[in-house]
Amino acid sequence: MEKQYFNLMQFFEGYVRNYRRMNLSHLHNRSMFTKREIDYFANLGEMLGFDVFIEDSKFDKLKGRSRPMDLSWWKWDVRIDDENFLYLALHLERENVWNKDVDTIEKLFSLTEEGYVPHNVIGIQYIESPERIDFLNDLVIQKNAVQKSNALMVYRYYDNELHLERVCAYYFTPTGLNEVRTAICTQDELGYWFMCFDEEYAPFQEKRGGH
Repeated sequence: MEKQYFNLMQFFEGYVRNYRRMNLSHLHNRSMFTKREIDYFANLGEMLGFDVFIEDSKFDKLKGRSRPMDLSWWKWDVRIDDENFLYLALHLERENVWNKDVDTIEKLFSLTEEGYVPHNVIGIQYIESPERIDFLNDLVIQKNAVQKSNALMVYRYYDNELHLERVCAYYFTPTGLNEVRTAICTQDELGYWFMCFDEEYAPFQEKRGGH
């Protein structure tokens, strides 16, 4: 079947603009951040008409066992097949732990059964520093040359100089890197986390204007 690709950078734009609506504050732990973000994409998938599952099984041939997907969207259409899903529309992974960054990519691009090859993948991964990004992106390109999915990798890390979190999105097609967008994540005056694109974040524009 020809793969059905989403405009994943549009998904990223929605993620950024709706982040404040997740109601995550300084009182919440990292597990709650993971849950709310996965729930956000689960709700999005259901609104788009997909069957959505959390911790869904996916067999990894190299590991010889199932490695559950954090989130999956499956396409169902009884007009075409009244017994099986047509395809795995999206596989999403969300990981807080820095040293699991390669593991996240391996899960998204694992060697699996034919019906479990995702048409689109999203990885939201905390990393230790931006120096890690090129290495991870090279790994994505290498693995996606085989899998041929649409892929969105969102890397998040704390910027000690600016005292806020940087959110860097890289959108890949099967032929390679297609688009990059960057945003920030910080707390508002009430202690709730929000995101904003770099080009719309007032302190960045004021700093640029000052030069």
